Amino acid sequence: MIPANARRLPCLLAATLLCSSAAAAQTGDDPTAALLRELIRANTSNPPGRTQLVDDVLAPRFRALGFDVKIIPTPDSGKAHIIARLRGDGSKRPVLVAAHADVVGVEREKWSLEPFEGTEKDGFVYGRGAIDFKGGMAVFARAVMMLAEQKVPLARDVIFLAESDEESGGPYSTEWLAKSNWADIDAEFALNEGGWIMKADDGHVRYVSISTADKMSIPLTITARGTSTHSSMPRPDNAIFALSRGMAKISAYETPLTISPSTRRFFMALSKTSAPPMSGYYRDVVGDDPVKARRADSVVSRDPLLHSLIRNTIAPVIINGGFRNNVIPGSAQAMINLRLIPGSDPAALVGTLKQVAGDPGLEFSIGSRVYAGAPESSDTTALYRALEKEAHATFPGAEVTPYLFQAGTDAGAWRSRGVPVYGIYPYPIDADELTRMHGNDEKVSVASLKQGTEMIYRTLVDVAAKR
Repeated sequence: MIPANARRLPCLLAATLLCSSAAAAQTGDDPTAALLRELIRANTSNPPGRTQLVDDVLAPRFRALGFDVKIIPTPDSGKAHIIARLRGDGSKRPVLVAAHADVVGVEREKWSLEPFEGTEKDGFVYGRGAIDFKGGMAVFARAVMMLAEQKVPLARDVIFLAESDEESGGPYSTEWLAKSNWADIDAEFALNEGGWIMKADDGHVRYVSISTADKMSIPLTITARGTSTHSSMPRPDNAIFALSRGMAKISAYETPLTISPSTRRFFMALSKTSAPPMSGYYRDVVGDDPVKARRADSVVSRDPLLHSLIRNTIAPVIINGGFRNNVIPGSAQAMINLRLIPGSDPAALVGTLKQVAGDPGLEFSIGSRVYAGAPESSDTTALYRALEKEAHATFPGAEVTPYLFQAGTDAGAWRSRGVPVYGIYPYPIDADELTRMHGNDEKVSVASLKQGTEMIYRTLVDVAAKR
């Protein structure tokens, strides 16, 4: 016999979505888009990353819906984590829904709109964080709120977390929170940022990638030294020239293909949604024939996202050298961000880069803060299966696949403690919108926010509601 609660769930879900649509129609506003605009207006650029501003937006909403709300202050008075818990009957362990509240800064002169106004224009919400990750926070928060609004009977607690210091790798990130308040965020599994819902040129969703692991982020500094002297009397041991020569050689070096199991599955899924010859290239680049793989790599790697998935990457991010136009500095530095596929050896890559630079006078040092790899999350848990099911239902015909996230997230705080984490940017975007993330005129469509909210809500019903 099917329990009464289970029989009511399809009707409850349909009613929820109808109510949301009706409310939006009456107000002329989508609730997720409206929340996102408010979150964007709370300027949490990091530095300084004043995430308390986001807590001030969210806390009253959660409290009004009956959530247990806890704000965790940090030693930095402007930064705080907010935890909102919707209680279930405790027959199952909690599910965590996490989103970082801080965003990167902006180059204001390169934006055509105010980056912290949350402007809605032509069906899009513009602003810093629209994609990364206040858009995701708005989707996650609205989906969790809908559980309370519709009084969905829960078998497990649903925990919403908005956290600090993700973008800067600052001291009060999720690792700090996990050490100080683990009991508040411990769960059976978690949702976070990560994989993509990518649209083709014609607007249909090609694939949904659910990240089950992140690349390691390794900060590397290369230092050149020379004689500091007057610029009118240059010497052969010029630190800037030495650094430039080494960096030029490194820029011409390409790391070899390194294919993880989830990356192989991702490219095989891509091949199913692509026409020849690209379908063949996607198969070959993760195949066993090295000649075909190299040929396919030369084509596939024209896409920066795909290039980053199949190898360890080297990205110079900051150059320091000199302080006056009439002084030759005694040192110059390049800071490089290495992104490594889990299982790679950072020391081995640094050793290779030393050889490539070809100058024994250059100093190579890895920073003290290294984002280590963590075990890949299983694709057999109830949460992964629910997300996979609802992705298929929301985007018929799209391939759904596990994914190695090319960047880093704060999921390591949970994965390293044995909690599976699944990452997704929960809205369809296209290649142009992806390039705006951390860039200029960042935007997300209102239609995508609606689709994402419905998909995540259904996922949470699947995994948390009583059956």
